[in-house]
Amino acid sequence: MNSELQKLRPPPIVCCYKLTHSLNFLSGCLLLFAGGCEGGRHLDDTWAACIGNNSQKIAKWQKIQTEATGTVIHGWGQVSIHESLGISLSWQLLDVGTTSPPPRGAHAACCISSRRMVIHGGIGLNGVRLDDTWVIELSENQCFGTWHQIVSHPLPPARSGHSLTCISETQTILFGGRGLGYQVLNDIWVLHVSEGYSKWVRVFYDLHNVPAGVSLPRVGHLATSIVGGQLLIHGGEDSFRHRKDDFWVLDISRISLERMHPTGWSSKRLLVNKWRRLKPQGYKPGCRSFHRACIDDSGRYLYVFGGMIDGLLQPAEPAGLRFDGELFLVELVLQL
Repeated sequence: MNSELQKLRPPPIVCCYKLTHSLNFLSGCLLLFAGGCEGGRHLDDTWAACIGNNSQKIAKWQKIQTEATGTVIHGWGQVSIHESLGISLSWQLLDVGTTSPPPRGAHAACCISSRRMVIHGGIGLNGVRLDDTWVIELSENQCFGTWHQIVSHPLPPARSGHSLTCISETQTILFGGRGLGYQVLNDIWVLHVSEGYSKWVRVFYDLHNVPAGVSLPRVGHLATSIVGGQLLIHGGEDSFRHRKDDFWVLDISRISLERMHPTGWSSKRLLVNKWRRLKPQGYKPGCRSFHRACIDDSGRYLYVFGGMIDGLLQPAEPAGLRFDGELFLVELVLQL
């Protein structure tokens, strides 16, 4: 598909479905490490949702008994699933040597290959938001890992609650989050990581397609790369802590298909793109933030779970917080 056709390609249609529960064992599986907190109590449980085919829209949650649990401050927890034994899981603390990122929370992280993961920002032990970027590379046997910090100028400003989305083995997109002054951000940065070269580049875009009165800056949102070379954003919170239920797409195909050598990129301006807001069809999942999701290999089916939602508080819930255990499916239908 040439670039002119890509510019004319309409955004996908978003259809939402609530997944009901079933006692049948089904093909397909989602893995969830719950974590987080409930009523001030920190969680470390692990669950799997066995998913039926897309026409059935049914699922079964199963708690996985792990060989070890606990909190890892420094290091990497590796998960192994053995299909021949059914659903089983084990955690392995990797040896990463003496160099590792400072402890943090509310950071962004994503895998950029089968053996590398990148993290950025978050809140440090002293409560200050961070702006550092680190990459860990695993050994071939995945028993050892080596951290190294990416030193680049410029860097994305310090933040927490943002997202990192891998769009290729060399490119990762950062969006949004809460900055040093507690302002909620809507900037986009691309991290290019290749052999012996790493660089952050800011992507400028216009707000032509953002309706008046609609807030695009957000924190605690969901971000994922979907079919058609687009970045999908859902939910999150704005500067007034209002939770969102909206879907947005940004065409990133020109970024992922960029053929210029990274040393030729401008650190001030890379591309101009336009956001498009989508109107979902079917089930209305409601406003939420800090939820989690994963997309299937086709890039068309997104499974979304949990998050913080608006509504009446239960007696056992901490003030201002309500957590959701809903699982729903987002189907992305390309328009011809």
